[in-house]
Amino acid sequence: MTRIFSILIAVLFLSVGQTASAQDSELLKRAQDGDAEAQISLGADYHYGDGVEQDYVEAVKWWRLAAEQGYAAAQFNLGVFYYSGEGVEQDYVEAFKWFRLAAEQGIADAQYNLGVVYYDGDGVEQDYVEAVKWWRLAAEQSSSYARYNLGYAYHHGEGVERDYAEAVSWYRLAADQGNANAQNKLGDAFYNGEIVEQDYVEAVKWYRLAAEQGDAIAQYNLGFAYYNGEGVEQDFVEAVKWWQMAAEQGDEIAKQLAEECVRKEYKDC
Repeated sequence: MTRIFSILIAVLFLSVGQTASAQDSELLKRAQDGDAEAQISLGADYHYGDGVEQDYVEAVKWWRLAAEQGYAAAQFNLGVFYYSGEGVEQDYVEAFKWFRLAAEQGIADAQYNLGVVYYDGDGVEQDYVEAVKWWRLAAEQSSSYARYNLGYAYHHGEGVERDYAEAVSWYRLAADQGNANAQNKLGDAFYNGEIVEQDYVEAVKWYRLAAEQGDAIAQYNLGFAYYNGEGVEQDFVEAVKWWQMAAEQGDEIAKQLAEECVRKEYKDC
């Protein structure tokens, strides 16, 4: 069973309409003169090594200058780097500070990340209510990660009163956006009949969508559906196929099940 999606989004907001590289003397001059958009673009060049030698320290230097001018993109980038310890010493308190500043300006990924640090208690006192607050703001901007996490929060009563109908609603919104965690969670819900009426066919539908995205847990689950003939016609060959995919991602139980079935030549696995 998947837990809450507590991985920070680290897709950086690296530029603001700038196409010049760090080799462009005009870009450098503008950045040195305090042009925040130029500073963000210059930081991006150093981050990627575009026209200059890759240098995270230099990237942080230029993003900090833009962030201190209130630019949300740079604030978000600083939060990511302080959280990961790239270009600066890892510092969750500083990461929280910059995520919050960007989140307050409406950056959905920053709102999602702020919810994560509140949920995990990284750099701030753990607070599920605050986590839900920020995930809701990000979810209202269509963040599938935040929608999945809201589903989990309602499912387990963390930061909100437990509400299975709300949980399923948020899971479905995220799943419809292609979020594999949410698809797998819906598969679990329909397979187990835990928070919705049991429906093996619907469970297989969601497991398959997640499995086709490479989700190892869903691949394992889909294999079991084929093994048991639940929601699909029993098919040991298909079961082994999906277990082998999960095994390739390190699932040892799936590996053992697949090997045993192959050893028995797909009979009475």
